[in-house]
Amino acid sequence: MNAREAMARARRITALTGAGVSTESGIPDFRGPEGVWTADADAGRRSSLQDYLADPAVRRLAWRGRLHHPMWTAEPNAAHRALVDLERAGRLRALLTQNVDGLHQRAGSTSVVELHGSLLGTVCLSCGATGTMRDALERVRAGEEEPDCPACGGILKSTAVSFGQRLDPDVLRAARAAALDCDLMLVAGTSLQVQPAAGLVELAARAGAAVVICNAEPTPCDGLAAAVVRGPVGGVLPELVAAPVAAAQRPIRTWGDPSTW
Repeated sequence: MNAREAMARARRITALTGAGVSTESGIPDFRGPEGVWTADADAGRRSSLQDYLADPAVRRLAWRGRLHHPMWTAEPNAAHRALVDLERAGRLRALLTQNVDGLHQRAGSTSVVELHGSLLGTVCLSCGATGTMRDALERVRAGEEEPDCPACGGILKSTAVSFGQRLDPDVLRAARAAALDCDLMLVAGTSLQVQPAAGLVELAARAGAAVVICNAEPTPCDGLAAAVVRGPVGGVLPELVAAPVAAAQRPIRTWGDPSTW
């Protein structure tokens, strides 16, 4: 079965996206030849919760990075818009994303589950107070190297999940439910090297869903896939989403369907 055939047969799709979906919007990925961790030796420390808490210098670097992050000028690309089309056609069960840039929502997607949180918000690591990243960055522009919590003076960080920080259990529960309740898992622009996000693909496959993987490089889950497509997802996804839908052969039955319990 090729990717177009698998997509044509699918009527209840869960998508899983990663950094490769946003690279064509000017946001670098992490592990690629021009990725964040490839080009910047300090990027790993800024992404570590332990280093962020322990070292004020790491926090100051993180705030400068947030101030100049390319997401502030990025626009959704064809891959984002293709997933909006899939949702509006009534075929998208959920859009699970490892991205923290908010571009799926800006493109018009409404069924987004942000596995790794968002760079658009802030949270105090002492009292839990939340705020907007734009407000915090206004303070950085005004001269503060490391804005603290307005409520208690504690350490602020983005609401994106750092290494060493657990995913929100409610978010992970929703993601697992979507993986179990689809007839196709569409994976786009992710190396599938980070858990527990990568485990969602195996979960969907074990529940009987077809898996289609669209990524520029091989992934550890390629062997689970009904079809693997190499190439920039900005070109691949619009073609797959535009494939004519085949007539239904049988009712959809998933592990998320109570009738199968």
